[in-house]
Amino acid sequence: MATEPAPEAAPAPAKGGKKKLFIIIGIAVLVLGLAGGGAAFYIAQKNKAAREAEEAAESESEAKTAKAAKRDPKSVPVFVALDPFTVNLADRDAERYAQIGISLEVADAKASDQVKAYMPVIRNNILMVLAHKTAAEMLERDGKTRLTAEVLRETLRGLGVEPPAAAASGAEGKPKKPPKDKEEDRPPVLAVHFSNFIIQ
Repeated sequence: MATEPAPEAAPAPAKGGKKKLFIIIGIAVLVLGLAGGGAAFYIAQKNKAAREAEEAAESESEAKTAKAAKRDPKSVPVFVALDPFTVNLADRDAERYAQIGISLEVADAKASDQVKAYMPVIRNNILMVLAHKTAAEMLERDGKTRLTAEVLRETLRGLGVEPPAAAASGAEGKPKKPPKDKEEDRPPVLAVHFSNFIIQ
């Protein structure tokens, strides 16, 4: 009786094959890590450039507002005190509110009467600005400076006057006529001053 030949033993897997696989996987992970790091760095640089451009625009806007707010030292300043604002802040982690007193420095008595006539619109615009702020934004000095510029902008808009920075850029496609004299160049509201600032 013929004996069947014994089946051939399967060849042992090459020990070098597993090492090559691990090396390839390691290189792939390294390449992916480097690509991810490069993408993160690129995005961070792009965000940094956007923040710097925004800060430059804000400082330019503040400089133009300050230039517009220059007043004659011989004239007596005219102020319009607004009723205090009490508003819930936009903090999500806790209920926070602010109580803020604001006085507007206006160009003259005529501008004071104009502000009083448009008071409901002005108060509404200011409340809308305040309600979108968080306590952290308002506690910092830069936050207060930004808030001053925003309140001034919304006050002027409430009076139907385009703020100086927006007017310079030709906002909304409305061309502005050049002023005839310096008196006409001054906005009715020159500055915003805080008389009370409590955040709880």
